[in-house]
Amino acid sequence: MLLLDGTPDRRRGVLPNPTAHAVAGAHPRRFLAAEAVDVVQLPAVEGPQSALAYLQHAAAVPGPLLVWVTGRLMVPARRGGELHLALPGSTPATVRYTGLPWAWLLRTLQAHAGPVLLMADLEADAAARPHVVSGAGSGEIAQGVPLFGVVHPVPPVPAREAGPYTRALLEALRTGDPHSGPVLDVPTIHRRALLAAGQGADTVPLQWGTPGPVLANVAAAARPHPEPRREAVPAPLRQPAPAPVRPPDPVPAPVAAAVPPQDDLLPGILAAAHAGRHNEAAAMAAAGEQQALRHYGPDSPEAGLWVEVRADLARMAGDHSRAAELWMTAAGARLGRSGPADGEALAALKRAHYCWQHSGDQAPRLAPALLALWERVPGGEGAADHIRARLQGAEENAPPTVAR
Repeated sequence: MLLLDGTPDRRRGVLPNPTAHAVAGAHPRRFLAAEAVDVVQLPAVEGPQSALAYLQHAAAVPGPLLVWVTGRLMVPARRGGELHLALPGSTPATVRYTGLPWAWLLRTLQAHAGPVLLMADLEADAAARPHVVSGAGSGEIAQGVPLFGVVHPVPPVPAREAGPYTRALLEALRTGDPHSGPVLDVPTIHRRALLAAGQGADTVPLQWGTPGPVLANVAAAARPHPEPRREAVPAPLRQPAPAPVRPPDPVPAPVAAAVPPQDDLLPGILAAAHAGRHNEAAAMAAAGEQQALRHYGPDSPEAGLWVEVRADLARMAGDHSRAAELWMTAAGARLGRSGPADGEALAALKRAHYCWQHSGDQAPRLAPALLALWERVPGGEGAADHIRARLQGAEENAPPTVAR
């Protein structure tokens, strides 16, 4: 999976693109229909050639390919007409040289040998919007690549949370479809997300093509294992002959050594975050987490530590609702591994509670999960009562609904 963030303005800056942030934090490897999944996030790619190189590398790997694009579409101020995905520093005057031509993205995905799916939650400025509407109606915006998503106008103020379509789609992917097979029907979940998001009249829905087996149904009993993905791993590496006769084989040692220790990466990550380079810090943490997941597994303590790093980075960036979600994930994992007596689990839960208190209008959405965690901890009654009292106060202070 490749997550490409086309956010043009570095100054939106205190927060990474919240839609890209939400996708990256949803553990996307769990909903891809592949035996082995690599997730690459490009939060702040410099220049179209760099973005193209990442795309070409992803397209060259056999097996299902999901590309999730967020950010802004523009057309050049001069010689306009060709849609571009804005990259850092892009403006209508410079996007012809600094942005990624949408046609490059489509041509690269057309060359992929396996199933491919392009998901998009984008905004388009006033100059680009007519081209989006025209391309969405004619299919030119997809050019044969299975494309699903939405394009909406540029908001007057940069959003501080993920777009409603992405939130609804991630929820659909997290829950799956208990009445479906091991692979999700993309048009069906796309329609579910559109209905749940309640998009306005200015939003342009995108739905073109018939994708192959790309999205796994987590509600199904079994996940598919497409043949092309298995071929990507040579058989001798999966079943090494010497292993049965040489128990002390040294192979595991290099694997562990290939993962940079967390302590080695943290100084650089924290330095970037303290300097306000939150995209850079998030990308470095995501790289460390991907290595830990690949080598130790999603339920390992090593991967859990990276969840905690990402939670603290979200807090430092001012995204308290996302920080609360990540700290709750970390606390739940520690409780599951070590039980309620684990002091680190309690510490993670307290951090989640602190971030939840500062999560604004997201607090009601996050409260049930936080409440459930406190109910698992001895002595957590006071915190649980605090959550219930705050929710009750919010309901009492809510403005009355005016009947029409």
